[in-house]
Amino acid sequence: MKHKIMPPAVTGAPEFERTFRAQQNCIEFYPVFLVVLWTAGCFFNQELASLLGVFYMFARYKYFFGYAESSKGRLLGFYMSLIALFCLVLLATAGVANGFLDKYFDIDMLKKIHRMF
Repeated sequence: MKHKIMPPAVTGAPEFERTFRAQQNCIEFYPVFLVVLWTAGCFFNQELASLLGVFYMFARYKYFFGYAESSKGRLLGFYMSLIALFCLVLLATAGVANGFLDKYFDIDMLKKIHRMF
């Protein structure tokens, strides 16, 4: 309404196109985020996964509003969100691997690491 662009049009003023792309990019990353968040929370640690989830949402906030202002403004938020996703993927992988080792080989790496510290 602000830029007088009626659906289904997705082109218009540069501000509108940047905002539209930022919204689409956030939607595209959302399923990946949910999968690794739930996997990391279920198989590794709920508190750490939720903390990284909040960090990811803050990073996406920075990304969205940075992209809406200028195309270069998106970079900080994008890199922050990639770091959060990478950490969640590592936690999820470690949790699934530990579950596999515990179930099939009776080796619980998380308990061994916990005893070390």
